[in-house]
Amino acid sequence: MTSFNAGRLALEMRRVTKHFGATCALDDVDFSLRKGEIQALLGENGAGKSTLVKIISGALKSDRGEMTLDGRPYHPSDPLAGRQSGVSMIYQELNLAPHLTVEENIMLGREVHAGGFLKRREVRKKIRDTLEFLHHPEIGCDVPVRQLSLGARQIVEISRAIMDKARILVMDEPTSSLTKEDTERLFQVIRKLKTEGVSIIYISHFLEEVQDVAETYTVLRDGRNVGTGSMAETTLEEIIQLMIGKKITDLFPRVDHERGEAILSVKDLKGVQMSEPVSFDLHRGEILGLAGLIGSGRTETLRAIFGLDAAEGGLVDVGGVKVLKGRPWLMIENSLGLLSEDRQGEGLALSRSLADNITLSRFSPYKKFGFLSVKKRTQAAAQWINALKIKAQGPYQTVASLSGGNQQKAALARLLHQDADVLLLDEPTRGIDVMSKSQIYEWMSRLAAAGKGILFVSSYFPELLGVCDRIAVFFRGQIVDVRAAGDWRDESLMAASTTGKA
Repeated sequence: MTSFNAGRLALEMRRVTKHFGATCALDDVDFSLRKGEIQALLGENGAGKSTLVKIISGALKSDRGEMTLDGRPYHPSDPLAGRQSGVSMIYQELNLAPHLTVEENIMLGREVHAGGFLKRREVRKKIRDTLEFLHHPEIGCDVPVRQLSLGARQIVEISRAIMDKARILVMDEPTSSLTKEDTERLFQVIRKLKTEGVSIIYISHFLEEVQDVAETYTVLRDGRNVGTGSMAETTLEEIIQLMIGKKITDLFPRVDHERGEAILSVKDLKGVQMSEPVSFDLHRGEILGLAGLIGSGRTETLRAIFGLDAAEGGLVDVGGVKVLKGRPWLMIENSLGLLSEDRQGEGLALSRSLADNITLSRFSPYKKFGFLSVKKRTQAAAQWINALKIKAQGPYQTVASLSGGNQQKAALARLLHQDADVLLLDEPTRGIDVMSKSQIYEWMSRLAAAGKGILFVSSYFPELLGVCDRIAVFFRGQIVDVRAAGDWRDESLMAASTTGKA
């Protein structure tokens, strides 16, 4: 038996409204969460999910409406006040200090001390116990966070929230950089927290995992609550229809494309972050998927190809041009484009406008006699904003003010505007809603039909199987198998990723 009063309201929001200038982000939204309940908060990018949970955490104040926490009025003045009230957030964009260690990040603002001295031994035991609880004891306390993979950083962020002993835990896309195995471990943790009376608001665009972990759901569309119910009593098709306001017939739309000659040949490439040299070919008109666990070598390979990480050996041949030691600017000149998995750290200039970000890697169409045609560049940026349905006020809105999903679309728009022959896509659908994912899959297929070569890293096996022509599996730095996508199954991909054998 559980020791908490299951079913009692933990959080209630009534007629909550929030405007940003002329934009109404939330419009008279009602939302409730019960003690020990795991509730999915769903909706397209820009539907209002992040605004709602930021109001709950204290990061934003509503213009109108009421909130109660455990039956008492709740008006957090800032995130610290929210945390002190028992509300912890795990944001989609990780809120870590990269120059500090794992221990320093987890304990920041939570330091345990006596007589003016930090109780380091007690602190380290708590951190080790928490990482063990999350099945990640290999993450060291003294390692600077900047040296960790994105997936490992996510584990550090989750550890911080667990250390707070939160009564309400808000998770915004917590598995966006986790493997399937790590996702299952996280679900075990979530279910354990539920038995201890913790209420969880779970935001994710991976609807299959939402169906697995959540008991109830609330769907937001255009800032309004358009549906709440039991997850067991609905279907994914019904949820998708609530999210987008219409039925979607094909999650993986495909445009016919034919494989041509090799456009990218990687021969014994060994980057400084790679444990083993790698060789493979990518052809025109082909989408080649790269599967594997976090840290298996997929991202490291893309970074070495593009020149973000220095190469220790091997060569990259792009359309007949051999590059021994590439640099990003040189690879862009040779018609390569990279979409980084770390969109905020590497993929975008957050303080700059959408127009700046979209056109950053190709200014040539707007230059004449050394001058930049601002009007033409603005028109081009507006066309990509419309094409990718980026929810923004216009080309000169700063990227930092966009939702995470719309930031991802902006990063993709830059790559499409660059018009590269080879596209290196590292988790391109991270934090993207289901309709936008379908749109991106169609873009990839159209690009392949136009003769582009696409290298596609994803930790989400269904999209690899649904989109790719071939799939290569990484295991401990090596490519252990390459097959046509139709020759793989979810189970064989998992087996090859975890054991090196399918």
